[in-house]
Amino acid sequence: MDSCGQALLKLHLTPGLGRTALFKLRDYFGDFKTAARATAGQLAAAGLSDKIIGAFQSLSTAEFQQTSAKLETLGVRLISFWDNEYPDLLRQIHDPPALLYLRGKLPEKECFAVVGSRRATAAGLQLTRAIAASLAEHDICIVSGLARGVDSAAHRGALAVDGATVAVLGCGIDRIYPPENSRLFAEIICNNAILSEYPPGTPPLAGHFPGRNRIISGLCRGVLIVEATEKSGSLITGDFALEQGRELFAIPGALHNPNSRGTNRLLKEGAQLVTDVDDILTALWPNTPSRSERQQQESFADQLSEPALSIFRQLGSEPCHIDEICRKCGLTPMNVSAILLDLELRGGVQLLPGNTYIRGKL
Repeated sequence: MDSCGQALLKLHLTPGLGRTALFKLRDYFGDFKTAARATAGQLAAAGLSDKIIGAFQSLSTAEFQQTSAKLETLGVRLISFWDNEYPDLLRQIHDPPALLYLRGKLPEKECFAVVGSRRATAAGLQLTRAIAASLAEHDICIVSGLARGVDSAAHRGALAVDGATVAVLGCGIDRIYPPENSRLFAEIICNNAILSEYPPGTPPLAGHFPGRNRIISGLCRGVLIVEATEKSGSLITGDFALEQGRELFAIPGALHNPNSRGTNRLLKEGAQLVTDVDDILTALWPNTPSRSERQQQESFADQLSEPALSIFRQLGSEPCHIDEICRKCGLTPMNVSAILLDLELRGGVQLLPGNTYIRGKL
C-alpha cells in the first residue's frame, strides 16, 4: 500500500469519520496525505468535529499497523472515489462511497444485480441460478450481496459457467458473512471481486445492509428481485435502483406465497416482469449474443474472404446503415450490397427496415 493509501486508511479507521468527512477532507486539503498530517486546527477548519479530531489523534500506531498488515496479507486494495479504477456507474449516484476495499479484481463488464429472500423456495433458487448463469454467458457481470438464499444462488449461477460476479458486503472486507459462505467467498476472489465500504473488523450489523444495498444497485444497469416478503431488505435495493435511475425487474409468484408479496407489489407499481432471461436482455442489452453464439460467429468469420470479413466485423447488435458500412469498409455500394446479400443468405447478417443491418443469429 502506497503512502496515499496509508493516509486514507488511517483516516477511515477513525471512529465516526465516514464518507461525508472524507469528501470534506479531500475538498479542503486536495489529497489525503496532507489531511493525515494536518493539525487539530486545520482539521477543524476542514469541518471535522472535536470528537472526530480527538479520535483521529488517539488512533494508536500499533492498531493502524496491524490493520494495514492484515490488508496486505489478504491482498486487499483501496479504491477511492478519485481513482480511475472506481466504477463509473457507482460514481454517478448521489451518495457514492468515498472508499472501497477490494479483494480480487473488478470485471470490466456491464453489471446486473440479482437479489432476493434469504429463505427462498427451491424453485426460486433454481430460477435464480439459471437466470444468473444465462446473463453471465451473455458477458454480463452478476452483482449480489453474498447473503443466504437468492444472493448465494446468483453468485453460484455465474460461477457455474465461468462468468463474472461481484459480492458486496455489509461488513468489513476481512469478515465472511454468513460463515457458511466461506467457500463461495474464496471462489469469487479467485477471478472476480469482493467489495466493502466498511473498515476492516466491522461486524455485519443490520444497519450496514441498506448502505451495502445502494452499492449493489449503484454498480448496475438494472436490478432483479426474485423473491421478497413485504418487508424484505431486497425491496430497499429496489428503492435504491429507482432513485438511481436503474431498471427494476421482478419475478411474479403465487399469491399465497409470502415470498411473492413483495415482488408482486413491485410489479403492480411498475417493475418490469421477468419470466425468463430474455425479458432482461431485451430491455437492457438487445441482440447481445451468448458465449456459444459468439463462438459460432468467430467460426463463421474464419470462413469469410477478406472483404466479407471486413463487413462482418463492422456489424454488431446496433443497426448500421449500408452507407455507413460502405464508408467504414472503403468498398463500393455495389460490392457491399452483393456481399451483404451473400452474408444474409448464410445467416451472418440480418436486414432491418431502412436498409440497416445487424449481425445474424447464425
